[in-house]
Amino acid sequence: MRSGTNGAEPGLRFRVLGEVRGQLGDRALRLGSPQQIAVLVRLLLNHGHSVSIAELVDGIWGGEPPARAIGTVRTYVSRLRTELEPSRASRTPAQVLLSTGDGYTLRMDPDRLDLHAFERLLAAGDRAAAAGEPQRAVDLLTQALSLWRGGALAGVPGGYAEGQRRRLGELWLSGVESRIGLDLELGRTDQAIAALGPLTTEFPLRERLRALLMLALYRSGRQAEALGVHADTRRLLIDELGVEPGPELAVLQRRILAADPELTPSIRSAAVGGAATGASAEGGGASGGILALSTVPAQLPPDIPDFSGRTKLVEEIVDALHRSPGQAVAICALAGIGGVGKTTLAVHCAHEVRGSFPDGQIYLDLRGAGTDPVDPAAALAEFLEVLGVPSAQLPDTVERRTALYRSLLADRRVLVLLDNMRDSTQIRPLLPSTGSSTVLVTGRGRPAGLPGVRLVDIDVFQEEEAVELFAAVAGAERVAAEPAAVREVVLACSLLPLAVRIVASRLAVRPSWTVASLARRLADQRRRLDELQVGDLAVESTFQLGYLQLGEEQARAFRLLSLPEGPGCSTPDAAALLGLPATEAESLAESLVDAGLLESEEPGRYRYHDLLRLFARRRAEETDPEPVRRRSLLLLLDHLLACVRNASRTLEGDDMLSWSLHRTVGAGEPLTDADEAREWLRAQRALLLAVLGQALRQAPAESLPAVVDLLLGWMWLIDPEVHAEDFHTVLAQALTVAQETGRPADSAEFPRGGDARGEARLHYLVGMLHGLTGDGAPAEASLRRSLECLDPARGGVEDHPEIHYTVAAELAVVLNAAGRSEEALPYLELARDLCRDLGHQADEARLLGNIARAHLTGGRPAEALEAARDAVRTARAAEHPSCLADALYQLGTVLLGNDQHREASTRLIEAVEMLRRQERYSTEGCALARLSSCYLAMDASSEAVRCAEQALELGRQVSARYCQGLAQEALGRALVRLGQSERGRGCLTEAQRLFEELEVTEAIGVRDLLDTLPASA
Repeated sequence: MRSGTNGAEPGLRFRVLGEVRGQLGDRALRLGSPQQIAVLVRLLLNHGHSVSIAELVDGIWGGEPPARAIGTVRTYVSRLRTELEPSRASRTPAQVLLSTGDGYTLRMDPDRLDLHAFERLLAAGDRAAAAGEPQRAVDLLTQALSLWRGGALAGVPGGYAEGQRRRLGELWLSGVESRIGLDLELGRTDQAIAALGPLTTEFPLRERLRALLMLALYRSGRQAEALGVHADTRRLLIDELGVEPGPELAVLQRRILAADPELTPSIRSAAVGGAATGASAEGGGASGGILALSTVPAQLPPDIPDFSGRTKLVEEIVDALHRSPGQAVAICALAGIGGVGKTTLAVHCAHEVRGSFPDGQIYLDLRGAGTDPVDPAAALAEFLEVLGVPSAQLPDTVERRTALYRSLLADRRVLVLLDNMRDSTQIRPLLPSTGSSTVLVTGRGRPAGLPGVRLVDIDVFQEEEAVELFAAVAGAERVAAEPAAVREVVLACSLLPLAVRIVASRLAVRPSWTVASLARRLADQRRRLDELQVGDLAVESTFQLGYLQLGEEQARAFRLLSLPEGPGCSTPDAAALLGLPATEAESLAESLVDAGLLESEEPGRYRYHDLLRLFARRRAEETDPEPVRRRSLLLLLDHLLACVRNASRTLEGDDMLSWSLHRTVGAGEPLTDADEAREWLRAQRALLLAVLGQALRQAPAESLPAVVDLLLGWMWLIDPEVHAEDFHTVLAQALTVAQETGRPADSAEFPRGGDARGEARLHYLVGMLHGLTGDGAPAEASLRRSLECLDPARGGVEDHPEIHYTVAAELAVVLNAAGRSEEALPYLELARDLCRDLGHQADEARLLGNIARAHLTGGRPAEALEAARDAVRTARAAEHPSCLADALYQLGTVLLGNDQHREASTRLIEAVEMLRRQERYSTEGCALARLSSCYLAMDASSEAVRCAEQALELGRQVSARYCQGLAQEALGRALVRLGQSERGRGCLTEAQRLFEELEVTEAIGVRDLLDTLPASA
């Protein structure tokens, strides 16, 4: 399991033991409809693991979900995210409710869920009872049961919730029975009888409750009543189920009739608990030829005095080591990358529990991370000698040594700490055979094939833990003097405990250094690993131990997968980087995960710890020639472009990149499902941006055509204004390359286009992006520069007609938004004619919609309506979903301008539904704002307010200022109509400010309306 709640919203708490409730700090959460709560419950009860959308749908509706179940679930998740993270900046990645694979994961501290606390207290109560501490057990169980405030998950619909209600109800009842049994053990018969009366009425067929009531009555001297309970129970079971009472009741009846004295034992003191004892000094409990221990082994390495952080992990591991003895040996395995602090943590936890293992604690470093791991036979020899076997009497085979070792430990409480294991094969002979002993294992990989292992993945520190360790080693006064620099340092260490300890140790012995000077030394990534060493401690040496164990193909994969600068990669991405089939790439990646050199938080996705990535890149620079590294990066770029093109075909209904500059080598992921394509675009955003920038820096001339094509395809499929700053950075970088690069020779595998064609497309994208963010003047300048690049008479080049009409149409949109419809129309009509000549119906439909808007702006409503209806007809004929959504939006807007409000609302509702499915939030917000105006015109003011508020929320989420302006205007008008003049004035004032910033004509109408409102009080 993975411990830690990195990124979870602080102060977030939930209750499910009763009516579902949530709280963020002092604020009660609005959890929404019962079905939305059912989604939340499914995520909460999956304990930080991913839940697929299919599972969420099935949990709510079972085998008969509604037609739009998936979309509805996505809406519920979106609303929950807003409620759970109110402080999250718009369109930034969620930190609490995450998209993972084909589903979602709710990340939160498990201690902030009442169910987790209940289960933990139940387990602690059971342990206390087993340890002979009945009063402590009663206190713990009482505390657990007090968390219930009615039936669990009250009112939550769906089959999943119903199944959980039954499970949790059974847990509650078991806890009640355990507490009552302990009350009887402590002599509190009256208290037990009082509790059992209502319970046996509520659960009449529960035989355990009846047995407890019989025993309580008997111990109170009420033998007849006890036997009467048995008679009543027998009659009820026969009448209801046709069965006799079970063995527990039957045996208890016979013992009561026989007045068995063991039914009334002496009452135990609540203050005295049992204690584990070891073997006596004389004999040591040895029997049957098994040797006695003359000295109890205590081999644990010393605990470090500055142990820091890891509070919850320590609790989890100590709890696992305290597990009550059973028939099978308890094994707790700590896994994580080198330097993450597995040994330190294991030793600390072992010292915490050593009192529970009176027969000794034995320890061995198995050297599994190095080139010379300890052989199991040698390890057994060391253990047997520690356990009292003379070296001359050691068996000669591993099998015989294992048998003797297990015999010696069979009846003893011994803690075995196996540090730094290589794999399961190495440690399997070292495992005791009975549950009296416990094993704690550490290793970079997870032990496979061992049944019953409690696996604890050890991650890097939380930032606060890293600062705590830094202060413990370097001195608290230095942390207090430079807190910001300390944070820089621990983040430069990527929160790796070993790295933090090293830099803090270096600082501790250099009083002339400041923390800020240390931070500056660590800022250079290329030298960072060199800085992370002191004495015999070095991060690079720790990583090198694992690297040297890799085979040739594994080592190559480890190096090349580190090259992209994105946060991680998928299996298909890895296949492209390595130039291998996906199955081989996945096998190599998984082997690196097993070796603790790569992380995989979900199936098919991989990432490096930051310092391991630096180490891997250093090995790549030393081992793989620059052309090899460059080729891997270009293959990944090619793969990503192929995927974007596949997503375009799925989402847009055709290949919009027919005028491309780069012919892809790979096929890319199919992405034939619309939801799958959109999820891919969401999940790969960071990698796409990183690879684009990296390719332009490391292979500018070779990568430019693919970079241009990828930007064109990608920016048409999303709302690029959401990440405008990132896109402007990449576009400026690409433009510099296009302007400085000549026309290099073509390559068969990576063909290179001329710079003018690339420059034309890049200026178009810059203009489009400025237009979407409402920056009219720079948008117009960039688009005109694009047309110049495409005009041979002005030093440009001939290019595909499609790029000509695309740029012309975008320029027309910008001009029309500025109120210059007469300038816009010639560009639009030219573009429409080119579309018709090429037979591109979808683009023709879009252009007709823009022509309609230009006519509307120019005061020609009849021509506008004709063009808008023609746009919808053309889009339907083209069977192009996103184009049809645009056309319906344009038609609704034109109908609204023609005062045909009812039909306008119908078309806009249709557009909103399509845009929502397509996740085109900015345009959806604009359509909702127009719909609000329709409702207001039809005297449906409340509906108008609702739509305007939804539009404003969407506009803010995606930082779409024009959408926000429309929404503020619509909301202001609706509030004024409802008599809320002051609030309405505020909205209209904000709308005017936004429209004036954007230099659009809508500002005039808003200003005129504000002038008609009465003066503010």
